[in-house]
Amino acid sequence: MTESGRFITFEGGEGGGKSTQARLLGDFLRNLGLPIQLTREPGGTPGAEAIRRLLVDGDVDRWDATAEALLHFAARRHHLVEGILPALKRGEWVICDRFADSTMAYQGYGLGLGREPIERLYAFAVGNFAPALTLILDLPVEAGLSRAGGRGGGEDRYERMGIPFHRRLREGFLDIARREPERCVVIDATGDVETVHAHVLSAVRARFNLP
Repeated sequence: MTESGRFITFEGGEGGGKSTQARLLGDFLRNLGLPIQLTREPGGTPGAEAIRRLLVDGDVDRWDATAEALLHFAARRHHLVEGILPALKRGEWVICDRFADSTMAYQGYGLGLGREPIERLYAFAVGNFAPALTLILDLPVEAGLSRAGGRGGGEDRYERMGIPFHRRLREGFLDIARREPERCVVIDATGDVETVHAHVLSAVRARFNLP
């Protein structure tokens, strides 16, 4: 299996349950005897986590779309070089809560920067590396924001950006899935945790021929 064949990402808007589903998938794969690393973006390495704090806290208008995109790719580059690629070279399966599709959806679609600038930043910072499977957890905007608002814990800068932003964001993720159906699988995230987990496992088993 190629290195990228062990890289799985979870994507989607706020409140879709990405962190929970990433953890459950990690438990499933670990029970199969596979070496697993769970990580997240922005973050995943000390340097990238420092950048994360600049992005998820503070006023909604703290950055414009271009500055945000640059910060996300700076964090991503550090995460990739110091975390993801070394883990894959060790033969680990890396499960990441968000990756570059979030930058495309949030800054490209949600904040109106467009696809081309994000694609150029991706080519510069990431190159031809990509996930083998991206699971997009999809649910209506209002339901997702309601869930996200109930979890507390701060880091709510993006949640506060308003319904129109989040609707553009959701459509962005769905458009990404339409453009790259060989990589992306859209998962209905409106069900309970166990139901969504079953859909996730079905997609992972199909992609990697797992029991």
